[in-house]
Amino acid sequence: MMQKHELISLVDKMCKELLIIIDEENGASIQQVSNYLTESAQIILNVKEDDIDNVGYAESLFHNAYKEIAKKSLSSYDNTNKSIKKLARMHEETLSKCIDEHIDLPSITSKFNDIQLQMNNEVNKANSVITKLTLQVKALEEKTNLDALTKVFNRRALSSYLNDACSNEKSSYNFHVLVLDIDDFKLINDTYGHVAGDKVLIFIANILRKTLREGDKIFRYGGEEFVIILNRVNDLQCKNTSNRLLAIIRENKLIYKGETLKVTMSIGATKFVQGDTPDALIARADSALYRAKRNGKNQLRTEVKDGV
Repeated sequence: MMQKHELISLVDKMCKELLIIIDEENGASIQQVSNYLTESAQIILNVKEDDIDNVGYAESLFHNAYKEIAKKSLSSYDNTNKSIKKLARMHEETLSKCIDEHIDLPSITSKFNDIQLQMNNEVNKANSVITKLTLQVKALEEKTNLDALTKVFNRRALSSYLNDACSNEKSSYNFHVLVLDIDDFKLINDTYGHVAGDKVLIFIANILRKTLREGDKIFRYGGEEFVIILNRVNDLQCKNTSNRLLAIIRENKLIYKGETLKVTMSIGATKFVQGDTPDALIARADSALYRAKRNGKNQLRTEVKDGV
């Protein structure tokens, strides 16, 4: 079973270790950095893409699924840097000739035009590589099971998880689905900017991780919405957990650029019943969430199926 701490600040940990390696070396080179990235990424090779409970999955993220991209980025930077240095030397040599000899304006103009052309070519090559690598990174992010911003599971992982849970006819327990929505999130973005909005999303994700149990699952559903799967709890436990989350979020304050941001959430909850589909579960929880919003926000509402 995956540990909570294995999902926290995975990229930060990798960066910190990499900085330590560079700091300990007197003359750390790009090749050493590239080797570290390559070696640390080997663990992902045998990890199943859809296994969101695999410890190796968390480790693979820590060791970075971008090993080849990182290596290409460093190599590209190194090559571009060498080319720019070469052009700079040509520039210096041309200027030196201007000092040592009589100025031949047509010749000097031609030389500088040639240097400028080569410089433009190098910049265009670098931009082309950057564009290509950016697309590769985006493709990898679309395949991963973690949300890039909050580091909780993403919608793709939720779909996989609910499909498996709903199709398991031999399941000996029920689970509850919570849909959480940040109250007045658009107002936060409009007032403080989208960076503040991102900070709020990270703030909420951290609270959820710290508050929930090991076996519960957290997903970013999209925008300002999160979905939580509470496993092996009864109705009363679901209610108590949800209200505790609301209270913790309400009582904690986020400081952004000296401003205190007060954040609240609304929650819609429902319980899985044999025969439910993922769409039916989410629809019931959404319906409950709508009632929570309509009745004043910052509260829990539940929706049941056939009185269950």
